[in-house]
Amino acid sequence: MRAYREETKLGGDALSQQARSVEVEQSLERLGWLMDDLFRVPGLGWRVGLDALVGLIPGVGDTATTLASLYILTSAVRYRVPKVTLLRMGLNLGIDYAMGSLPLVGDLFDAWWKSNQKNINLLRKRATVTASEAREGKISDWLFVGLIILLLVGLAVGAALVSIFLLLFIVEQISKVLAA
Repeated sequence: MRAYREETKLGGDALSQQARSVEVEQSLERLGWLMDDLFRVPGLGWRVGLDALVGLIPGVGDTATTLASLYILTSAVRYRVPKVTLLRMGLNLGIDYAMGSLPLVGDLFDAWWKSNQKNINLLRKRATVTASEAREGKISDWLFVGLIILLLVGLAVGAALVSIFLLLFIVEQISKVLAA
């Protein structure tokens, strides 16, 4: 009985070890690199990607980069990543979007946070199938990711409304100063 438990334990360890070392598709690795590590800052050795650079475009940049980042999240469903990990990946994107929306400070945050690399690492560690087996996911996982995407869209709409409100407020204050 003891030998069976040890064999089962070893088999379980081997399975979890396989899950930890899953290779993800080259396109996902490439996307994470483009979004977070494309350029090296001379003299500092820091790496920044398109997420921080495109994020400099007010209003549009962070939304565009978040849409690209959603590809990694949706790919995680095909790799049968657990729902808690999908939620964590969505949270990484939400934090990236919310903080990245702040002018200048948000772009520095994007360069530091690297949500795409975080999500690729989570995918690599928590995938339950290999890249060659990653063809489709469970319906419940697709629905769960759909809910996460809806929440991220809600965050984007909320951020846009706050931006419009602040812009109108600033224009109103400037017009009051000019009228006085």
